[in-house]
Amino acid sequence: MRHRTLYSIALLQCCIFLTSGTRFALSAESKNTTSSRPNVLFIAIDDLNDWEGCMGGHPQAQTPNIDKLAKRGTLFTNAHCQAPLCNSSRTSLMTGLRPSTTGVYSLQPWFRTMDKFKKHVTLPQQFKAAGYTTLTTGKIYHGGYPPSKERKAEYDKWGPGAGVGVRPKEKIVETPMGNHPLVDWGTFPHKDEDKGDWKVASWAVEQLESPPEEPFFMSVGFFLPHVPCYATQKWFDLYPEDELILPDVPLDDRADVPEFSWYLYWYLPEVRLSWLKAQNQWKALVRAYLASVSFVDSQVGRVLDALEASGKADNTIVVLWSDHGWHLGEKNITGKNTLWHESTRVPLIFAGPGIQSDVVCQQPAELLDMFPTLIDLCDLSKRNDLDGHSLLPQLKDHAAKRKWPAITTHNPGNHSVVTDRWRYIHYADGSEELYDINADPDEFQNLATNIKHLSVKEELQKWYPRNDAAPAPGSKSRLLIKDGDQWLWEGEPIIESQLIR
Repeated sequence: MRHRTLYSIALLQCCIFLTSGTRFALSAESKNTTSSRPNVLFIAIDDLNDWEGCMGGHPQAQTPNIDKLAKRGTLFTNAHCQAPLCNSSRTSLMTGLRPSTTGVYSLQPWFRTMDKFKKHVTLPQQFKAAGYTTLTTGKIYHGGYPPSKERKAEYDKWGPGAGVGVRPKEKIVETPMGNHPLVDWGTFPHKDEDKGDWKVASWAVEQLESPPEEPFFMSVGFFLPHVPCYATQKWFDLYPEDELILPDVPLDDRADVPEFSWYLYWYLPEVRLSWLKAQNQWKALVRAYLASVSFVDSQVGRVLDALEASGKADNTIVVLWSDHGWHLGEKNITGKNTLWHESTRVPLIFAGPGIQSDVVCQQPAELLDMFPTLIDLCDLSKRNDLDGHSLLPQLKDHAAKRKWPAITTHNPGNHSVVTDRWRYIHYADGSEELYDINADPDEFQNLATNIKHLSVKEELQKWYPRNDAAPAPGSKSRLLIKDGDQWLWEGEPIIESQLIR
């Protein structure tokens, strides 16, 4: 097992740890060293699946700014999150550690509540230690993390937090399973400027208009298309309802899928497809999601335009990513929390100095690979305590083969392994799925019981984690564990007769 001690960063003049637990100060490298390094603009989009023009997930998706960025750089079309849930995914990519390493599987806790990770150097801290000015706005870590008293230890400067912004006086759609206030979609009279993501983009634009001392590492995290999927009418007008294309969902899509797969999203506020159909809301949700995607794309464009206008674009690496995907009816559900491509596959784009432009890489990639990749691109001190692997070879040659698959974990014992041809899923009860993603990109035909593919399964089985860390203390929301012979969802026994399909 790797030692999770604080990495000793070479070339620093000194490294001083303060007694306040998670807070520490790391002196910057010499100006001669740092001044030649590129800036980094780190753009996150919440719950964004592959419904962008460049990714081809939906034929009607209109995302001109994300597509333009992809043309400027390298687009990874086979990139996957390490967890299909906000906190566990973002903890993973910011620490460079898998959920099976940290034990962060649910919406709680903040990872630094665990003694083992109190002093683990995160991605922005690595840049701060190397002399970068670090700034952040919007949603980068999940929810209210880090706690306010710990924020300065993570970034130098903080802008507006993530948020929905203006809301209608009442929910537009009343939903089952608790009628959660965030599970809503539609439009109502308001302005783009009223939205939380507009404010986040505006703060980022202001920083770029008066650029911070270089080099800088700036994170910009957008909330949409996370629910509630609210957008102004002009974005809905891009997707006329009578022309809208719905996802292809065969009636028997789950016939060859293990029953245990339902356990991973046993009871959630995100609605089932059966309810959407019964309430005639499927088109409305798909349309609202697409409208939200197009709106957030426009905010990405505002930030990228400001970078260009600043004169810093030629010396700035731009990375755009999503924390995980989102189902819109596929496999009869909405939301995330699955090990299928709708939940795991995400856009991942690198653009800037030293990166090939207008190329597509189809090799498997992981979000936690961003950490070691940025270390290489910015010539920072190497780390030996990260779980990911640098994508620098693929940024130099998009056809370069990768040894490692992409692994996604959702709660202990549940993993998917993705290569350039296969997706293998292993559930905690031992059930399996196998898809030939070249021949069957929608993952309709489970080949796991076909003896013809036994050797393929055996090869893929070598990759998924075997000694998953126990759930971190304080874990609860969306946590699935086994207590003796009983499976528990968020601490409550799963009773199969109560399954909502």
